[in-house]
Amino acid sequence: MKILALFLTIFFASCSSVSITERKQLIILGDDVIYPQAFKAYKDFKSKAKLIEDGEDLENINKVTEKLKLAIKKYYQSINAKDPTSNFAWDVILVDDEDTKNAWCMPGGKIAVYKGILKIANNESALAALMGHEIAHAVARHGSERASQGVLFDIGTMALEQIIIGRPLTGDTRKLYNYFATFGVMLPFSRNHESEADYLGLIFMHFAGYDLSEAYMMWERMDKSNSRNRTPEFLSTHPSSKTRINNIKKWIPEVKEKYSSY
Repeated sequence: MKILALFLTIFFASCSSVSITERKQLIILGDDVIYPQAFKAYKDFKSKAKLIEDGEDLENINKVTEKLKLAIKKYYQSINAKDPTSNFAWDVILVDDEDTKNAWCMPGGKIAVYKGILKIANNESALAALMGHEIAHAVARHGSERASQGVLFDIGTMALEQIIIGRPLTGDTRKLYNYFATFGVMLPFSRNHESEADYLGLIFMHFAGYDLSEAYMMWERMDKSNSRNRTPEFLSTHPSSKTRINNIKKWIPEVKEKYSSY
């Protein structure tokens, strides 16, 4: 019963909402816990990665990032609401890796862009779509939510073993449980985060006055470049490119109607 009481206490005390989408989320581990871990991981990564520290590509990335940051700030000022990026310690790096088509933004605004993805995000609006998507993960606190989900999953597993079945899960039962957790919970949860970041990123690039059509055109280029290495959506942490493209095309009129540029 103590585990169940702990579970319920954590659940009800940790509910919050994502800014703009208003999706309910569970945040057990706050910024005071997540940020120091993220900043240390980012510092360690920077110390080991080969970085590009000047040049036109880095200048363009910094330019787009600054426009997005300012537009997000102005939006929250315009609605008299707390800016979720106000406690970010922004930093942006360009990784000298032509083969990796990736970018990420850690909790607290620590951003890395890999040289290889600039072939896909090959103009300013496409770069804004990419950066807006990654910043959206941090704004929506997806990293904190995933870490909190892990804690909650561990507590739930303990409750199942100790209260419901009265013994540890082993053998095939453990395998089945892990299979359900991965394909029934974790992967769909991750795909929902990616879709939410696509939506918020589209809004952020609209705030900054960029061409929204470049968001889906970027994913069309990404899909073409990955045509030999497609993973079925249900096995992936990300929605398929087709799903993303269709969603973004559907969202563009809505975003233009609901939001202004800043």
